[in-house]
Amino acid sequence: MRVYPDLGTLSRECARAIVSAITEHTRGGDRFTVGLAGGGTPRALYRILATEHRNSIPWSQVHLFWGDERYVPHDDPRSNYRLVQDSLLGDVPIPHENVHPMPTDFPEPGDAARAYERELKTRFSAPWPRMDLVLLGMGGDGHTASLFPGSPALGEQARWVVDVRAPVDPPVRLTLTLPVLNHAATIFFLVAGAEKADALRRALTGLPDPLACPAAAVRPAGGRPVWWVDEPAATLIRSEIDAH
Repeated sequence: MRVYPDLGTLSRECARAIVSAITEHTRGGDRFTVGLAGGGTPRALYRILATEHRNSIPWSQVHLFWGDERYVPHDDPRSNYRLVQDSLLGDVPIPHENVHPMPTDFPEPGDAARAYERELKTRFSAPWPRMDLVLLGMGGDGHTASLFPGSPALGEQARWVVDVRAPVDPPVRLTLTLPVLNHAATIFFLVAGAEKADALRRALTGLPDPLACPAAAVRPAGGRPVWWVDEPAATLIRSEIDAH
């Protein structure tokens, strides 16, 4: 867990780590695959990558995927694609063919989930994809991507992408499943705000219980996730650590 005074500092340091990972990995000509997080927390990170590090990243070797998506048109203000487009894509020279958003134009979200799974399977080898880096956030209820407490999707062990119903607006969403997340080489969690403090404590100190706290079930094959946390979110976990 890496704790910083505020979201701005957290985002700047995380951006440096991402740039370092990309440049190291692509030095020999390999591609670097990233699963992107939605929501408000990563916006500052994306802006820093698009401005301060625009010329430091070999964008032609970077491929972007989405960890989850709200089932709304891509130009809807609630869209995770729209978030990334406005904060990152519009200002960096990444080839169009390197950007792989989740589709939201199918009449049935289940068909969209299957289409995105097919897309992933053209980019990654079976039985599971291995992204180089997945960025995740966490809600105050412990959800991550669009895997919410109690969701049947938490038990999925075969599919890569599923459609889900969320207890928040918009309710219809697409999400990568836990096995896909857990096969990532590296996972960065970005957590900011006092309202996340209890969920962070449960995710890091409680018994892993995906039904109650889905973020606790994220255990990447490459090792433990790296938690990038601001001081307000770290309040309870630091108190618990100090008590021991």
